[in-house]
Amino acid sequence: MRIPLDYYRILGLPIQATSDQLRQAHRDRTLQLPRREYSDAAITTRKQLIDQAYAVLSDAEHRQRYDTSFLAKTYEFSAETDLLSAHAPSAYIGAVDTAEIDPHAPSIEIEQSQLIGALLILQELGEYELVLKLGRPFLTGGTATLKDGRYGEPAIVFSDVVLTVASACLELGREQWQQTQYENASEALETGQQLLLREGLFANVRGEIQSDLYRLRPYRILELLAASQEAVDARNKGIGLLQAMLQDRGGMDGVNDDQSGLNVDDFLRFIQQIRAYLTAEEQQFLFEREANRPSAVATYLAVYALLARGFADHYPELVQRAKQYLTRLSDRQDVNLEKAVCSLLLGQTEEASQALELSQEQDSIAFIRQHSQDSPDLLPGLCLYTERWFQDEVFPHFRDLAQCQAVLKEYFADPHVQNYLEQLPEAEAANHRVPFRSSEVADLSSRTAPNRLAAVTYASSNGLQSIAENREPVVNSGSYANWERETDHESLIAAAKARITSRSATATLSSDLSNGSAMPMAERDGEEPISEKQELPTRPTEQIRRRSDRPKSEDSSGSNRNQQSNRSRIAPQFARWLLPGLALLGVIVLGFFLSLLAKGWQNTSNQVAQQQDEKLLVQLDKPLMDLGDGAIAPVTAATLDKESAQTVLSSWFAAKSKAMGSTYEISQLDTILIEPSLSAWRTDAEDLKRNGEYRVYQHDVTVESVELLPASAGLDTSTPSPQVSLPASEINSSTTGTSPSPMAAATSSGTPSSAVSTAANEARVVADVKETTEIYRNGAVEGSPQTDSLRVQYNLVRKDGEWRIQDWQML
Repeated sequence: MRIPLDYYRILGLPIQATSDQLRQAHRDRTLQLPRREYSDAAITTRKQLIDQAYAVLSDAEHRQRYDTSFLAKTYEFSAETDLLSAHAPSAYIGAVDTAEIDPHAPSIEIEQSQLIGALLILQELGEYELVLKLGRPFLTGGTATLKDGRYGEPAIVFSDVVLTVASACLELGREQWQQTQYENASEALETGQQLLLREGLFANVRGEIQSDLYRLRPYRILELLAASQEAVDARNKGIGLLQAMLQDRGGMDGVNDDQSGLNVDDFLRFIQQIRAYLTAEEQQFLFEREANRPSAVATYLAVYALLARGFADHYPELVQRAKQYLTRLSDRQDVNLEKAVCSLLLGQTEEASQALELSQEQDSIAFIRQHSQDSPDLLPGLCLYTERWFQDEVFPHFRDLAQCQAVLKEYFADPHVQNYLEQLPEAEAANHRVPFRSSEVADLSSRTAPNRLAAVTYASSNGLQSIAENREPVVNSGSYANWERETDHESLIAAAKARITSRSATATLSSDLSNGSAMPMAERDGEEPISEKQELPTRPTEQIRRRSDRPKSEDSSGSNRNQQSNRSRIAPQFARWLLPGLALLGVIVLGFFLSLLAKGWQNTSNQVAQQQDEKLLVQLDKPLMDLGDGAIAPVTAATLDKESAQTVLSSWFAAKSKAMGSTYEISQLDTILIEPSLSAWRTDAEDLKRNGEYRVYQHDVTVESVELLPASAGLDTSTPSPQVSLPASEINSSTTGTSPSPMAAATSSGTPSSAVSTAANEARVVADVKETTEIYRNGAVEGSPQTDSLRVQYNLVRKDGEWRIQDWQML
């Protein structure tokens, strides 16, 4: 039988190789054994082919004849293939005809009993697709069969073919992973896994494939969600994978191991990155479900999604739901600024002012006050702040809203918004229906038409625990009834916006504005979740109870006349009780308001103390974290110089010696390496341990230069396909394939508006490395020590205050 191999490739040498190189290559290939799961027959036939290649090429006369034939293959192989196809049925490999082999590729004749050895060598050379093409016909019941014993003992050969094909699937998946073809990689891995499951063989190899599938899952999610919005099936598949990850982790801030290699902080960075690929509706669906676990982080993200959709699509119902979630967070977190925005969008101006007074976001409050200087309240500044907050901090995190313009005037001018605010339950609306003070009305009347948007004064709280819930309702039905609602386009909000814009056209939010609201990782116990089955109301809403019609002016006057006649008939004896009664009522009211003030002061004090005690682990009005290794304080050049870099590299070589040595202290790698190198070297060390091998190293390291780098910039969303960077192999890395780290694709925040950090948390170190290696197998040294002198560039990242090695490359 003929296979597409040549003797030079079998030994891994070029055609110009010298005799010494041939001897060294033969020795190395003989010592590099395949996986221990292969049978002795497979290992023997592989060695036969290696020896056969060395025998031909080490003999000068044979090599000359072979080289002549090898170089002539390009021109002669096509005719030779036709001849073999016509006269030699044995030229078939399984169900694959030699005519299907590249006619310009060199090939050699082998015995049929050497088939598994040839497949094994092809797999070692990285010809994974060719291995699948040649090996799968034996496994699918096609024309190829092993039962006649031509290729060896059928059961043994079948097991070896299954292992070779599965290993090819594993390595092909890893190769496509490195090429950022994540779905193709998943398909290759799943093919190998299904083969092993069907045959019930090699559970440890199946475990490796499953481990890679778990670590590949974040990459697949990024690739699928980055697809266009018309690719519905792909996007739904990505969301399904994300939900599976969340389920395995026990929630967004869960601590269960989903085997992706991401800890809690890494996963939150990953979530922050994928938000730029999700629409507002998709985020609402995901995060509302997660909020009901409950999860504080998911709750805050759900608030963002609800507010974004509610404002952009003019659905105040969603704003009200967002306010419900904020109430769940208010006991543990300062979310008063967000509650003020919600209250403004719901027309609850008094409650919005109260929330601003309780907020501890000093920079944001200062901005709002600055732009409300000519107003008796903070409404103008809050209007400007709300528009800019949506434009700069909210919309950029949603795929479908990134280019949306935040305009309050359009929101309040929407008939559905007006209708919804008008139909709020009477008891709830009365608690917040407070007209503007006369001074404010007079101030605004000079800049706007007399007809004002009544929606500004409509309000509802839907049972929320607002600061003013224990206060007596302030109702002024007379002045409220006289408010005019005939026009939509000239509102108080629009007037305030115009006044602010004309007064400070160049005003911008403080750079610290995005540090406003955040939330702790902990959640409150015993909370009742909001039902995730609530659906978006249709226009007009039918679930909201209409308020009763307001009394007409004629009815009001008639009522006043009846009241006057009744008062004229009051018996004189009741008059003497009037003064004591009023005095008693005054005492009661005074005591009530004093208790409210005391309670409000206590709540404010508790909130401040609580915020000081509980560190804000997550801030979601800006990227959660840079998708590097976290937000770390800026460093100076003194933090990493040649001396400290020498210490880092010495620690790495010490850990390497312990992990690859006779004691196999693999955990030492965790102290100096991070992904993606960590997973690769752990795999190498585990393979050495399984094969009964270990290494003894001697190192001589000289640091040549140290370069500190700024933190990574945000992800360029114009190229949505995530990128993967893998480590180059360092000295004497094992031949076992390695899989990349899931966080390699998450190297930026994925937020278009994110600022670029200038903190030096990364560094490049160039060093001259001299490494001497002794290889031991089963306790005995194999061959003589090998010494390598290399110039290596190490990429370092500062993690948890310590410098770790991320990857490296030869220079």
